[in-house]
Amino acid sequence: MYSILVADDEKDVVELLKDYFELGGYCVYTAYNGPQAIEAAAKSPDLILLDVNMPGADGFEVCSRIREYVSCPIVFLTAKIDDADKIRGFAAGGDDYIIKPFSLDELGARAAAHIRRDHRVHSVKNVRFFGSTVIDYTEKALRINDNEIELANKEFRIIELLSLNTGQVFDKERIYEKIWGYDAEGDSSVIAEHIRRIRAKLGKFGEDRHIVTVWGVGYKWVK
Repeated sequence: MYSILVADDEKDVVELLKDYFELGGYCVYTAYNGPQAIEAAAKSPDLILLDVNMPGADGFEVCSRIREYVSCPIVFLTAKIDDADKIRGFAAGGDDYIIKPFSLDELGARAAAHIRRDHRVHSVKNVRFFGSTVIDYTEKALRINDNEIELANKEFRIIELLSLNTGQVFDKERIYEKIWGYDAEGDSSVIAEHIRRIRAKLGKFGEDRHIVTVWGVGYKWVK
């Protein structure tokens, strides 16, 4: 089953498109503002329908932020379009425009065509977005506002463990066993030092808030 992300601040439009594409056999994700669209893009949809005018971050900004990590087609939805907007949209990484009001059948046909074309060269990345922090689990890379953060292998694996289990608390012993292995020589006291180094690297960009110490228990990743 193919999936589509519909991002628009007009609830009626989102519900209309959700109903239409679900009847067509698609899985539909929804978002009503820029930050929600960025977060939902991490679900690796096969197509993104992106309203140009959204609160929090407009469609152009959303497209620009996710394009490096999302390979699927991105189609802008807009009430009007001029050459300047077209240039801006394509520069941000957009693939097409649909003018409101639109024909559902035409939109459906164009969406299907984009998905078919894209799947000929499709490659899925495992990526998650946490505010300005982007974690690419496929490439084992972490970027903050397009700045790649240099991480040692163990540092990235700690981030990977925590961020893939957002909100779950891991004590030092469990982190050590997961990363170093049950038979490793040493002890869990090294975890605190690794966490300190990770926080220092993220803190240079004001993103150290993602790793929270639960005193007397352990550590967790928060959005």
